[in-house]
Amino acid sequence: MPVRAMLVLGTRPEAIKLAPVARAMATDTQFEPIVVTTGQHREMLHQMLGLLCVDVRIALDVMRSRQQLSELTARLVGELGEVMRDQRPDLVVVQGDTTTALAGALAAFYEKIPVAHVEAGLRTGVIDNPFPEELNRNLIGRIARWHFAPTPRAARHLTDEGVPAEQVFTTGNTVIDNLLWVLADGTGTSAFRTGAKRILVTLHRRENQGERMRGMGRALRRLVQRGDVEIVLPLHKSPAVRDVLLPELGGHEGISIVEPLDYLDFAATLAECDLVLTDSGGIQEEAPSLSKPALVLRTTTERPEAVEVGAARLIGTDPEAIVSCAERLLDDPAEYRRMADAGNPFGDGRAAERVLTQLAEDFAAEVPVGVTATGPYSTA
Repeated sequence: MPVRAMLVLGTRPEAIKLAPVARAMATDTQFEPIVVTTGQHREMLHQMLGLLCVDVRIALDVMRSRQQLSELTARLVGELGEVMRDQRPDLVVVQGDTTTALAGALAAFYEKIPVAHVEAGLRTGVIDNPFPEELNRNLIGRIARWHFAPTPRAARHLTDEGVPAEQVFTTGNTVIDNLLWVLADGTGTSAFRTGAKRILVTLHRRENQGERMRGMGRALRRLVQRGDVEIVLPLHKSPAVRDVLLPELGGHEGISIVEPLDYLDFAATLAECDLVLTDSGGIQEEAPSLSKPALVLRTTTERPEAVEVGAARLIGTDPEAIVSCAERLLDDPAEYRRMADAGNPFGDGRAAERVLTQLAEDFAAEVPVGVTATGPYSTA
C-alpha cells in the first residue's frame, strides 16, 4: 500500500515550496499525496496550484476579516484535526513557519500522526522577530519526526537544540526545485515594461507595517526620481500593507503597483529584474539562484547564508540606508557584479527528491515509524 501523505498548506509561499514534493509524490507509486489547503491566502492559492500542477483534495475556508492570530490558530487546529481523523494519513507534511504549518503539526501531534517538516531549522534567535514565524518554526521543531533542513547551518540549529541527528536531513530548499521547473516551462510574463534599471520590490512583513513601511515607500519614491529606474511592486493583499503603500506610491511615474503575480509571472519578473528589495523570506533564496542582488529590508534574517556568501545584504528599514545601498548597486558595476556572482547556497533543485527518498526508506524499514524517533522527543 502506498504511504498516505497529507500535505497541509495555506499560503502562497507554502504552495510554492510544497509543489515539488506534491508533484514528485503524485508520480511515485510509493506515495498517495493528499493535498489540503486551509485558505490563508485563498484568493491567490488555488489558481497558482493549478499552474504548478498540484491537485487539491480538500479545501478549507478558515479566514475571517481581520481575525486575530489566536482565532485563526484555534480554527485551523480544530478543522485540520477533523480532516486528519477522517483521512487517517500515515504522515503529515508541513512547510516553513506559517500559522497553517504550526496548526498542521499540532493537529497531527494530537492525532498521533508523525510530522515531516520541510524547510526546518531556520532561526533568527529572536523569538518575536519575525513575528510570529520565529516562534512557529521553533514549536514545529519540537513536534516533527523528520526535519528536512535546507542548509547545513539550519541542520546544526536543530541538533544544537537537541533534535537527534538521525532525524535531521540536509536536502537543499524546495523553492529552488520549483523556480527551475517554472523557468524551464517558460510560460511566465514579466511585469517590467521599460529598459530602465529594474527593481523588484516585495513588502508585507508584520513588524514592518505602519510607519516603517511608510518610510520604505518614501525611499522607493526617491529611487524612481532618478529617472533611470523602474520599480515593480506586487502588492500584498493585507489591508495593513495596502493602506500604507497605496497612498505613498500610487500614481507615481516609474512605479508599477500590480496585484500579486501568479508564480509563473513572478518568476519571469524576477528573472528580468536587476535588483531585489524585499522583507520577504523565500525571495532571499530565489534571487541568488538567478544572480540577482537582494537588499533585505529587515533587522534580522533566518537565511544568513545568502548574506554570508555576499548575495544579499541585511540593511534594515531606514529610508536613507535603503536609498544609499540601492544607488550604490545601481551605479557601481564592480560592486553589483560582486553580489551577482556570489552564488546560491540554497540548493541544486533536487530537494524534493531527497525528501521522498528518506521518507520511502523509513516507511519501508522494519522498525515502525512513530510520532517521534528515539531521543529527547521520544514518546516510547
